[in-house]
Amino acid sequence: MRLTAFAAAALMLPLGAAFAQAPDAAAPPAEAAPPAPPPPTNPPMTGPQVLIQTTMGDIVLQLDSVRAPQSVAHILRQVRSGFYNNSIIYRVEKDFVLQMGSWDANGKGHGWYARPVPLEANNGLKNYKYAVALPRGDDPNGAGPDFYINMRDNLALDRKPDDTANKTGFAVFGEVTPASLPVLQAINEVPVGNGKGPFPASEPQTPIVITKVSVVGDPPPKRAAKPAAASKSTPAKPAAKRAR
Repeated sequence: MRLTAFAAAALMLPLGAAFAQAPDAAAPPAEAAPPAPPPPTNPPMTGPQVLIQTTMGDIVLQLDSVRAPQSVAHILRQVRSGFYNNSIIYRVEKDFVLQMGSWDANGKGHGWYARPVPLEANNGLKNYKYAVALPRGDDPNGAGPDFYINMRDNLALDRKPDDTANKTGFAVFGEVTPASLPVLQAINEVPVGNGKGPFPASEPQTPIVITKVSVVGDPPPKRAAKPAAASKSTPAKPAAKRAR
């Protein structure tokens, strides 16, 4: 009898365990967790696109000439003049910013444009991840030809809420298009240090050269016309002297 009872008890344990794990048909299904809200972004931007061709791949910027007309016009002047060609991405602060514009791989600057650029940091665009903005010095209207790409949300770089004089923050004038994000992420991971430019500790050890920057849709530049070949002229023979 004891052996039979033990066997019966042993048989009941797995059945009981299985029964305990079976769902209760009368219980309501568990509610799925609500999806996480999408990260905040800037509103859709309207304006031209700029193609940045680099030795690590292409980056396309969507500019906003409606909200940042002065900043966009400033950048387009440099692009169409060829100012950015053969410069480098001279600052890679991982998960912070990528900065570029006016330095080459030898630490030589391309020059500084003194034309004032009115600060447009109060245009409603924010320094969200992948937004593009103008760095500047102490002068609010003193942006140069350089620009930076945010590699995270950098809302501390926006205009201060209590700024009524429009003297704080950095003006966002565009954003990187989604197709370019793999190139950005690859640049974000490169080894840095021992550079020659203004941020030597953050300069990529292998130069990332910006070979060409152009406005998408612009016609190719016209080649200069060759000067007309000078016609070969034979000097006139002197008139024969009349016999006297």
